[in-house]
Formats: sequence, structure tokens, C-alpha cells
Amino acid sequence: MPAHLVDRRPEVAVEALIGQLVPPPLFAGVRFDSYRPDPDEPSQAAALATVRDFAVSTGESGRRSGLFRRAARRPARSGVYLDGGFGVGKTHLLASLWHAVPGPKAYATFVELTQLAGALGFARLVDELSGMRLLAIDEFELDDPGDTVLVSTLLARLDEAGVRFAATSNTLPDRLGEERFATADFLREIQAMAARFEAVRVDGPDYRHRGLPEPPAPLTDGQVVRVAGRPDASLDDFGSLLAHLGSLHPSRYGALLDGVGEVCLTGLVPAPDQNVALRLVVLADRLYDRQLPVTASGVPIDQLFTPEMLAGGYRKKYRRAISRLVALARLSSAFAL
Repeated sequence: MPAHLVDRRPEVAVEALIGQLVPPPLFAGVRFDSYRPDPDEPSQAAALATVRDFAVSTGESGRRSGLFRRAARRPARSGVYLDGGFGVGKTHLLASLWHAVPGPKAYATFVELTQLAGALGFARLVDELSGMRLLAIDEFELDDPGDTVLVSTLLARLDEAGVRFAATSNTLPDRLGEERFATADFLREIQAMAARFEAVRVDGPDYRHRGLPEPPAPLTDGQVVRVAGRPDASLDDFGSLLAHLGSLHPSRYGALLDGVGEVCLTGLVPAPDQNVALRLVVLADRLYDRQLPVTASGVPIDQLFTPEMLAGGYRKKYRRAISRLVALARLSSAFAL
């Protein structure tokens, strides 16, 4: 019998949350030397050179400690910020930077970082991260005023402690939060965060779609059930899984997938509202981190978010999720049966 994700309620200890601040398995083996800049996109080679230099300066900044470390000559900005579209290698560069810099260091997506603040409390999060040489933040985005104040304060505290930052995003740092909330009311916080980073543009087409066909057509329920007969597969009704996600803290979504080799879903439908859609984005990220094939019936994957959602303030999140889920659907075991 296949496993059912809706039957799982994983608990994750605080210590385990801290220990998980490393690049996801997909990027565990990447290095600068394995990054292949597109020859038609010169910004990619330039970004590689900039991030390499940042890795060297960050490693050297950690040779001193305590008062001497803080007194060491540091660049005017504490971080490097990779801005660009989907699938241009920003996360590859960020993870390569993390691997190149000696520890202690931490790596998290922006969502994971804010979730960690909720799980640990702000004071403990500052304490845990203040001893780091580098904090790498993937998919940096501001979705609400609370996140803006929290992250602005966090970066200020860590900057004072001598921590260096690196981030990726699909939005320039001085335009974070646009179309999501009244950014004018939080302009000081946004400008303070932007001032801590050197922005580096990374252009190019999404590598996941270079020369590849359209998303695969949905399967039938029977085909999905057949794939779910594999020993390491899970099988769930999509609507039931969305409801289950609402009962779990998003920091548990990764643990929800532990031991699963392929995720099978019947009855895909568009997300009914924004809250459900954002949970689906987090799940898509955790699936992609683990490169878990997705086998599904119902609507095509590129219809999981409504046209209104794809035109709204969270559209970049939703488009990233579609890009990733389409890539995982192409890995489905159904094509090998």
C-alpha cells in the first residue's frame, strides 16, 4: 500500500531546525566550477566573478575573531544580492558561495528564515545566527509588513555582529514588497535592507525550459494509482492534501516528505484562495529541493494558480512554483511504464 502524506504529522525539534540550515540536496554538490554561464548572457559570467570575489573576501574576514574581527577592514556593503528571473542559476551561485566559505555558516530560503523566527523566537534566532560568518538567503521576498520589520531588524543585528550576507531574488532590493502592501509606509526599512547589499543582475531564460516541450498532459487517476504502486511512492487526493497542509506549520513540509521517492496526486484543481496557494508554493519548493517526481491527474500543472493570482502581487512566487512543478512532472515514473 502506498504511503499517504495526509496521515503524517511530523514533529521537528528546534535543534534539528538549526541543523537543517544548509543547501538542499539538489545543491549539495554544486560548486563555482560546475556553474556554466550562458555565452549569450554576459551577466552570468560577471555574476560568477563577483560572487567568487565575495567568497574570498568573506573567508578572509573570518580569520580574525571578536574585537579584532570587527575592527578588520570590511567592504562598504555587507552582502551580495543576485537579482534575476527563474532558472538562470542564482541558487547554484548562492549554494556554491556557501560551500566555498568556511564555517560557521547558515543557508535558508527567505520563507524558512521567517518561519524559523516564529519557531525559535526572534531573540534566539539572532543569538543562533550572530556567530555565523555567512548567512545565505535564497528567494528573498517581502510578502507582508511583519516580514519587512522582522528581516530589517534581523539583518541590522547580524550586520553589527560581523555576519556577511548573500541573497537571491526575482526583485531588486529597493523594490521589495511592491504590489504586496503599502511599501511607502515601510520605505525606511526597505531602503536600510537594500543599502546592505551590492545588487548583481543575472539575466537569461529559464534553463528548465530551454528547448523542452510544454508541460506534460495530466494522467488519468488509474495511471496515477499504478505509479503509486512503487515501494517509495505516496498517494493522496490533492484537495485533501491542501487541507492537511493548512494544519501543519510550513517548517514541517520538508519532514512531511521524508522517505518518499515519488509524490502521486489525484484530482489537481486550481488553488481556491491565496492562503492555500502560498502553502502550495512552499510545498513545491520542498519537492524541488528533493527532486521528487510528481505524478498527477486533474488540471494541468500550469493551471494550479488562477489568472488573477498570476496577475497579482505574488505572481513571481506562483510562476516559480509552476516552473518547478513542471520540471518535476517530467520526472514522473509514468513515462517509464
